[in-house]
Amino acid sequence: MTAADGRYRFPRSARLRKRREYLAVQGEGKKIRTRHFLVLVSRGGSGRVGITVSKKIGNAVTRNRVKRLLREFVRQARWDGGAWVPADRDVVIIALRSAADIDLAEVSRDLMQHRERVAAC
Repeated sequence: MTAADGRYRFPRSARLRKRREYLAVQGEGKKIRTRHFLVLVSRGGSGRVGITVSKKIGNAVTRNRVKRLLREFVRQARWDGGAWVPADRDVVIIALRSAADIDLAEVSRDLMQHRERVAAC
């Protein structure tokens, strides 16, 4: 299969999309702080991921770049070596200020170090 056939996408069904979904994870989720991100993990979900990058990170160009990097990490982690997010959890990734100057390798390294903690929450 090729990337064009949709297998490697980050589909809507794998994303948190509504404000109430984000608030539910933020309200009842456990916090995991990494070097560049705050990861909130909630039980009872369906393996979805939400990404939050506030204006504290920088201008629109910087925020969009960080969001693209996070989406790419989630997309790759979903298909390369198993899911980063367990099927019964919902996760919100909140970028911290230090995330403004990192690349995809650093995003992957930072979040993969906490893979077991995400699964244990």
